[in-house]
Amino acid sequence: MSYPELVKLVEQGVLTNVDPEFINAASIDITLGDAILMEEDCRDVFNHCPVLELAARQPMNTRRVDCTNGFKLLPGQFILAQSREVFNLPNDISAEYKLKSSMARIGINHCLAGWCDAGWNGSVLTLELMNVSRHHAIKLQAGDKIGQMVFFRHAPVPADRSYAARGRYNNDTTVKGMKA
Repeated sequence: MSYPELVKLVEQGVLTNVDPEFINAASIDITLGDAILMEEDCRDVFNHCPVLELAARQPMNTRRVDCTNGFKLLPGQFILAQSREVFNLPNDISAEYKLKSSMARIGINHCLAGWCDAGWNGSVLTLELMNVSRHHAIKLQAGDKIGQMVFFRHAPVPADRSYAARGRYNNDTTVKGMKA
């Protein structure tokens, strides 16, 4: 979708908490919210790490950190962060998150879980971020431009196949780890 269509999406409330200046030619800039889930070091006395089983949908051990006054992302550190923007995708629009190139150029990596299905609603976007630099910490702060969303219009998805009916992460108003 391009600028005129993106402006209409924001006006219609498909995406809320958007600064109009952040609507670009074919994307909308996304900013960091104020909460982060930081991975906890939960190795035992023998330095063994816990194993997460995908089939059991086990979330990693995390603790919530308020990043209103900033958060220092250390080299190699992984976090879950949230967007300030809230999504209310109708059944004929999907979206994809893309990291801003400026973030990649300082060593932030997004772990490629940025697809948002039609019908996903009432939720902030959870971002899986990692500092891949070897020698620099990166200060993140609520309100920082962290990425951009690209929106796609398509034929309406049947209601029973929509994310609104099948998704686990609808109405998440803060960052969340994996859900069972």
